[in-house]
Amino acid sequence: MCNINLPRTNYHLQEDNPMEQLFWGKIPLERATSFFFYRKGSDFRQILHQLKYGGRKELGAIMGRYMASELLPSGFFKGIDVIIPVPLHKKKQQLRGYNQSEWIVRGIAAVTGIPVNTESVIRKKNTETQTRKSTFERWENVDGIFELRSSEHLQGKHVLVVDDVLTTGATTVACVSALMEVQGIRISILTLAVAE
Repeated sequence: MCNINLPRTNYHLQEDNPMEQLFWGKIPLERATSFFFYRKGSDFRQILHQLKYGGRKELGAIMGRYMASELLPSGFFKGIDVIIPVPLHKKKQQLRGYNQSEWIVRGIAAVTGIPVNTESVIRKKNTETQTRKSTFERWENVDGIFELRSSEHLQGKHVLVVDDVLTTGATTVACVSALMEVQGIRISILTLAVAE
């Protein structure tokens, strides 16, 4: 019942949707969507808070499966070769015990069968939380924080970058910018939620 009432964006059904428009002029994209709206005080906000800060990593896999099951018939995953979750810095991951985006990706991969890659991009700088930062501060905070590693197997591939919540898009753009060094790479983006 809870899943039925969560606020969906249905952006995957719209060409040039607001999520894609957010990245125009910043990074080249095949397609992009966010699945749920993230609103203050909503039930979804509580789910996300439990996933990120409450130790409920399995919620990521559950939500990833819900999302993938609904997106699959639309053809959103067509042609995707590999999924890369936006990495956390190793200190933050040790503190939290897991990367919530990785758990979302586990759910997506269980439904789609698309392989997951957690090795090719690392987060080399441990940044402060973006939560209370202005748009400019968010972009400044994530500049150059990701590094590309072992990229030869990504050449010519269509990569889906997955994160939990999209606000300004700064973190996602920083991650994709590191991937753009790979020859012939094509990028799509999927986030569990987008802030309204």
